[in-house]
Amino acid sequence: MADTITITLSLVSHTNVGKTTLARTLLSRDIGEVRDAAHVTEFADAHELLRDGHGHALTLWDTPGFGDSVRLVQRLRREGSPIGWFLSEVWDRWRDRPFWGSQQVVRHVRETSDVVLYLVNAAEPPEAAGYVAPEMELLAWIGKPVLVLLNQLGPPRGSRADDDDLRRWRAQLQRWTLVRDVLPLDAFARCWVQEGALWRAVQAALPPPRQPAMSALRRAWAQQRRQQFDAAMSALAASLAQLAATRVPLADRAGMRDTLRQLGSTLGLSERRPAALEAAERELAARVDAQTRHSTEALIRLHGLDGQAGGLVLERLAEQLQWRRRVGEASAAVLGGLVSGAATGLAADVASGGLTLGGGMIAGGVLGALGAASLARGLNVVRGTDRGFVALAPAAMQELLRAALLRYLAVAHFGRGRGHWRDGEAPPHWVAAAEQALAAQAAELGSLWDGRSPAFDNAGEAERLQAGLQPRLARAAEDALTLLYPDAWGEDARQAST
Repeated sequence: MADTITITLSLVSHTNVGKTTLARTLLSRDIGEVRDAAHVTEFADAHELLRDGHGHALTLWDTPGFGDSVRLVQRLRREGSPIGWFLSEVWDRWRDRPFWGSQQVVRHVRETSDVVLYLVNAAEPPEAAGYVAPEMELLAWIGKPVLVLLNQLGPPRGSRADDDDLRRWRAQLQRWTLVRDVLPLDAFARCWVQEGALWRAVQAALPPPRQPAMSALRRAWAQQRRQQFDAAMSALAASLAQLAATRVPLADRAGMRDTLRQLGSTLGLSERRPAALEAAERELAARVDAQTRHSTEALIRLHGLDGQAGGLVLERLAEQLQWRRRVGEASAAVLGGLVSGAATGLAADVASGGLTLGGGMIAGGVLGALGAASLARGLNVVRGTDRGFVALAPAAMQELLRAALLRYLAVAHFGRGRGHWRDGEAPPHWVAAAEQALAAQAAELGSLWDGRSPAFDNAGEAERLQAGLQPRLARAAEDALTLLYPDAWGEDARQAST
């Protein structure tokens, strides 16, 4: 198309600051070679970042590191003189190829780039980065607008810590008018909403005639991210709904020994629990683990990453289960006789099936044998205990939902430059943001979990739960990202989550 525009970005920095690592993260694919060595990228390489439906393109050039910046400035100052040409094109190319490559990349950036992305190591104080001043002189010679990206920030620390780094670097760089903005964009732990802030800054740095093309590219980026976000929410909601609807059967018949053990465990008189119950709990834990791994690996693939989820078994799962057994009338009658005159409604609840899906305590006084047997028949009908089973309690589902939101944040922050996916701990400010986002919908989520069918046969319930859960999960994820990145959460990011 004759009227299409290509916006060219050049990623430059001092050598060994992480340009290729960041390029892999931005591109969501492997390019070049990433290792801890100078001049790994020997020649500049072009990669397409985005293309919209009108043919406009956003291209990223990954370049060699500058190396000896002071000497490079001196050499380029002699540009155009015969001696300068001989030194750079003949002598340096023969005797010092990395230095010659640095000269080539500076010329290339000057001739082709619209905006320069200048990467710095934020792990060191800006006043200690002695390479910055001569490289700013190089960038001034290039004469293109510069966006400074803070790399190597370390694990996510919260907006306050990032703001402190931004203030220090902006103060240090303010004397160079070519610097249009300073943004945090760690190659290992950036979030996609920060990429949206970068594209807005690129558009603002462009000359007015090229800004409409960048605006169209931003819309294309937002559409891609919206599709990715929606797919991630769908995968997580489907997984959680499947777990919420899971029923692991228990043997309907239990001997008197198991019934008495159940009574003693519930009343705190014994730590031993029925073998059938323990086996069902182990099976349910295995299903939680398998489903969590499956949904995590779906997130990994959706975000252009490689690797497999690690061990994700829910800790202390037994404390967050609900179990129910079809009540045997004879056993209930015997227990009713045993506890008559010695217990209240608690004993009746124990006799009639233990902890249930929202059944609560049975109101009333002391029960005799006849009352317990009658109650057992009623509970089998009213509570729907057509078959005994173990399921996840509302508290367990809420914990799994919180864990799912934290897993989404972890995958959404994981830069491809880090290599294969690795599990890790969620930083405290993520946990606080997730809990705050979910608290706003606590009532609706509680109703969703409490409204599950009490029957073992609950065909279609997973689909119904997913339909109710997915919009609430998406809203929680959007709210969490807003809390974590209030400045980066602009129009593009909002579009990506609607």
